[in-house]
Amino acid sequence: MKIFVFGTRGFPNIQGGVESHCERLYTSMPKNIEITVFRRKPYIVDNETKYKSIKFIDLPSTKIKGIEAIVHSLLCTIYCIFLRPDIVHIHNIGPGLFTPILRLFALKVVLTYHSSNYEHAKWGFLSKKILKFGEYCSLKFSNYIIFINQTKLHSFPKQIQQKATFIPNGIQKEAPATNTTLIQQIGLQPYNYFLSVGRITQEKGFDYLIDAYIMSNCSIPLVITGGIDHNSKYATLIQQKAAQHPQIILTGYAQGEKLKQLYTFAKTFILPSYNEGYPIVLIEAMNYQKPILASDIEANLQIKLPQSCYFKVGQTIELSQKLKEESQKKCLKCNYQKSFYSWEEVAFKVLSIYKSILK
Repeated sequence: MKIFVFGTRGFPNIQGGVESHCERLYTSMPKNIEITVFRRKPYIVDNETKYKSIKFIDLPSTKIKGIEAIVHSLLCTIYCIFLRPDIVHIHNIGPGLFTPILRLFALKVVLTYHSSNYEHAKWGFLSKKILKFGEYCSLKFSNYIIFINQTKLHSFPKQIQQKATFIPNGIQKEAPATNTTLIQQIGLQPYNYFLSVGRITQEKGFDYLIDAYIMSNCSIPLVITGGIDHNSKYATLIQQKAAQHPQIILTGYAQGEKLKQLYTFAKTFILPSYNEGYPIVLIEAMNYQKPILASDIEANLQIKLPQSCYFKVGQTIELSQKLKEESQKKCLKCNYQKSFYSWEEVAFKVLSIYKSILK
């Protein structure tokens, strides 16, 4: 079985929820499945053509917001038409714009619907219209659709639901870190800082998190871990806000042992997002048994945390009060008693879909 994948910037060592999803999904697939992932050259930090059992095709793209995914997806579509895999697996609705062309050339297409990107505040009017059209094309013409958000699946008509299923993101079990060297290098003490993880983009809500933190007058640091993909006004705003307060630490993109230490020794994990699909960072924090504060958006509510963990999205005063309360609590581990799929289970379910549409 030969699977071609696009809609991700690539992996490994490339930040993003879709990127994490793809890396964990495809590296959990059986080794006899031939998987080729298209990557975007501007984000690649290595020159490898293979990672574990996965092959890469690295194609030109741009980092210009609004056309990056479109340009790359068009090139990927052309490659798929000529190389003719058994299945093309597209991630998200922007790249899904090219689904009708792939189907016109008799290729089978699976779409994973990660999030309604047109809801993100960073997109302008025209970009939102294109994303909406991409949603229409990908939902109508895909052979099968995977939703990582169950509520989003149920929001579409029955004819869409009949060729779709809900498969949430999996959890990659991680043992807690035992070494504190890397967090101490950035001036942190174990169990004495707030942690938030995500790309520095508008939909993540880091601006009002910083405002709430300053308002709370907490004595423990706020750590925001995530990289900047585009030099936007929003990224500059976050950098300027952080620069004015030495207790706010921007670590940049972190992975591996550094990220493990940041999770392990955080006092509380905070997710202030305005938009999410199925938040990997939230279930990662649960895996580390961290106390959690999360915005009350539908994607976070579907995790079914205790009600006290949620705050009204965008509400600086409420979040400020919750931060103050958290800072005064003794550090406790939380046993959430939740059951999540492993990535191996997710891979098995996706592979079953591949087999079903090739019959």
